[in-house]
Amino acid sequence: MSKSQRIAYACGACGLRVPKWVGQCPDCGEWGSMEETAAPPRQSGGAPAARATGARRPAMPALRIGTVSAEQAASLPTGIGEFDRVMGGGLVPGGVTLISGEPGVGKSTLLLEVAHRFGEAGYGKALVATGEESASQVRRRADRTGCLSEELYLAAETDLGAVLGHVEDVKPGLLVLDSVQTVIAPDTDGVPGGVTQVKAVASAITAEAKSRGMAVILVGHVTKDGGIAGPRALEHLVDTVVHFEGDRHSMLRLLRGVKNRFGPADEVGCFEMTEDGIVSLADPSGLFLDDAPTEPTPGTCVTVTMEGRRAVPVEVQALLGKSVKDGAIPRHTVSGLDQARLNMVLAVLTRRGGMRLLDREVYATTIGGIRVREPASDLALALALVSADQEIAVSADLVAIGEVSLTGQVRRTVNADRRIGEAARLGFKTAIVPKGSVSERHRGIEVVEVETIIDAKQAAARTWARRG
Repeated sequence: MSKSQRIAYACGACGLRVPKWVGQCPDCGEWGSMEETAAPPRQSGGAPAARATGARRPAMPALRIGTVSAEQAASLPTGIGEFDRVMGGGLVPGGVTLISGEPGVGKSTLLLEVAHRFGEAGYGKALVATGEESASQVRRRADRTGCLSEELYLAAETDLGAVLGHVEDVKPGLLVLDSVQTVIAPDTDGVPGGVTQVKAVASAITAEAKSRGMAVILVGHVTKDGGIAGPRALEHLVDTVVHFEGDRHSMLRLLRGVKNRFGPADEVGCFEMTEDGIVSLADPSGLFLDDAPTEPTPGTCVTVTMEGRRAVPVEVQALLGKSVKDGAIPRHTVSGLDQARLNMVLAVLTRRGGMRLLDREVYATTIGGIRVREPASDLALALALVSADQEIAVSADLVAIGEVSLTGQVRRTVNADRRIGEAARLGFKTAIVPKGSVSERHRGIEVVEVETIIDAKQAAARTWARRG
C-alpha cells in the first residue's frame, strides 16, 4: 500500500487519530469508537500536505474594531417565541446551529415551522434539504402543519455537491440540513455518518454560511447515551448547539441551549406537541400541576425548579406500598425524578425523621412528563413521602424548595427569590424554604424558613391545619 493510501483510525467521539485500532480511545476513554479512515498524505520531510507553507494575501485587510458593523450579526426573530428565546433573539445571518434529539421527538416538525416563519417574515427564501425523507413526505407534513410559505423550498439530497448546488440556485437566507449524518462528501474518505465525513460536510456548510451570510440549522443524530453522534469537533465548528428533548408519549417538548455565541447558553424553551404541529408555551406551568382534584390529596407537594433561567412549578407525587418481608428487596420506582436522590431522601427520613420507609415499596413521579434532577426538589419529595405515609394532605397552596442533606439539614439553593416570586405569581400562599435563602420581601406569599427536615414537617403540618 502506498503512503497516500495508508489506513488510520479515528475516534468517533473526539476525532483522535491513531495508526492502529484500539478498543478504547486513549484521549477521551470512549469504548468501541475507533473507525477506519484514510491517513492524510505527507509531503517530503514528514509535514502534512494540508499544512500551510507560507504567508498568503488575505481576501480583505484587517479592520479597526470601531469600523466593523455589528448590524450584519443582528438576530432575525422568527415569531416562534420559545425558539427565539433559546436562540438569543432569533436566527443570526451567517450563524450555524446544531440541533439534536431522539428520533421521533419532533425536530423536523419544529424546523419546518421555523423555515416557514422565516419566509413569511420577509427575511428571504428558506431551503430545507433533507437526506432522510423525500420531498413528498415533507410536503405532507407541511400540509398538516400549515407550513406552505411561497418562500419555502424543498430538496431531497444526500450529496454535498448537490446541496451546495441548490444553495447556489435558490440563494436562501436560511438552510435547514436534515441531517448532517446523511450527507456524503464524495471527495472525502470514510463511510456516511463517520467522523471524517461528518466533519467535512459540516466544515463545507459552515464555510458557505459565513461567505453568504446565510443562517444554517444542522440536524444531528444522537448516540445511545444521548450525545451528539460524530466527532466532538462538530460542536466546536458551529455557533449554537441546542438539544430538543421530550418523551414521545408526552405532549411536552423542551429546547435546551448548550452553547450559544449570540446569547445565553442556559435558556430553555417549552413547546407542546399537537396534531397540528408544535406550539410555543410561554407559560407552561399548567402542564406540571395536577388540576384534576379540587381538594388536596395525600402524597403530593409542589416545588419550583429552574429550567435554564425559567422558574417552573412542578408537582411531585409519592405513593407508599406495603412493607416487604424480611430479606426481600423493596421496589423503589421513579418517573421524572432521580432514583439516587429518592433513595437518599428515604434514608434521611428513616434515620433523621423517625420514620420507617426503607422496607416499603415506594413510587414517585412528576406531573406532565418533566424531568427534575436538581437537589432543590428534595424537600418537596420528602414532604410528599411524609404526606403519603401519614395520609395527611399538604396544603394545595404550599410550595417547598430546598436540598436535603444526609444530616437532615435543609440546605440553600440558587435563585430562591426567583422561585418564590414565580410561586407568588401563580397564587401560592406559603413557601417553605431553607433558612437564610431569601434576600428580598415577597408580597402575597408567606415565607417559612426552616433548618431541618423535622422543622419542614412541622411547618407543613401547621400550614395544612390552618388552611384546611
